[in-house]
Amino acid sequence: MKILSWNVNGIRAAVKKDFINQFKTFDADLFCVQETKAQDDQVLEALTELSDYHIVTNSATKKGYSGTAIICKEKPLSTFVDIGIEEHDDEGRVVGVEMQDFYLVNVYVPNSGAGMKRLDYRGTWDIAFADFLAGLKAKKPVIITGDFNVAHNAIDLANPKSNYNKTSGYTQKEIDGFSHILSQGFVDSYRALYPEEVVYTFWSLRTGARARNAGWRIDYFLVSEPYFDQVKDVIVHTDIMGSDHCPLELQLN
Repeated sequence: MKILSWNVNGIRAAVKKDFINQFKTFDADLFCVQETKAQDDQVLEALTELSDYHIVTNSATKKGYSGTAIICKEKPLSTFVDIGIEEHDDEGRVVGVEMQDFYLVNVYVPNSGAGMKRLDYRGTWDIAFADFLAGLKAKKPVIITGDFNVAHNAIDLANPKSNYNKTSGYTQKEIDGFSHILSQGFVDSYRALYPEEVVYTFWSLRTGARARNAGWRIDYFLVSEPYFDQVKDVIVHTDIMGSDHCPLELQLN
């Protein structure tokens, strides 16, 4: 089985930049998209060429903001959106499907924002999301993927010293929040397979960072510990353009 994940920075913009052909080339069983920046009907309209697939979407109340979707080759056993907590459930940040052997959760974690104005909110989100995942994991294995908006370790960003506790995405509070999610019994699959590999998944468009490879690894595949032996590989497709993030690929045995 092959699962893809990509923050496309706007699904309608992505479709204009060859997303459909890229999607078909990957030929994934499940394809998770973050930051659709569209309402549910707009996502479905943008993906009309994929009418043979089952598409599950979750959009924010605020138009043109956030949003997640999963495109499935086979019909899931069940689907769900959000985490069941009102203060966290109006930005379309979580969508999930139940497959035969696991739950797949696609997430776009809140960014702490300019000046870290949402850092405290981010802290409450991380705790609530970890509790939600723990509840799912009690039923069957869970795979979580998406944009977590945090570099977990110094190896995960190009300039750790200058960004630590000064830039959203690399504060101790965010790092601890991610560690807390992992502590619920999940493995950062890429880092487990490649403990010393330097690779990034996001590059700021404002600074031309991609040309210099001054990036961040903030997109992940987390897998329930007992299910990790099913992971064959994780591939970071740094050569794929069209967004300020690149796609990730999880291969399962």
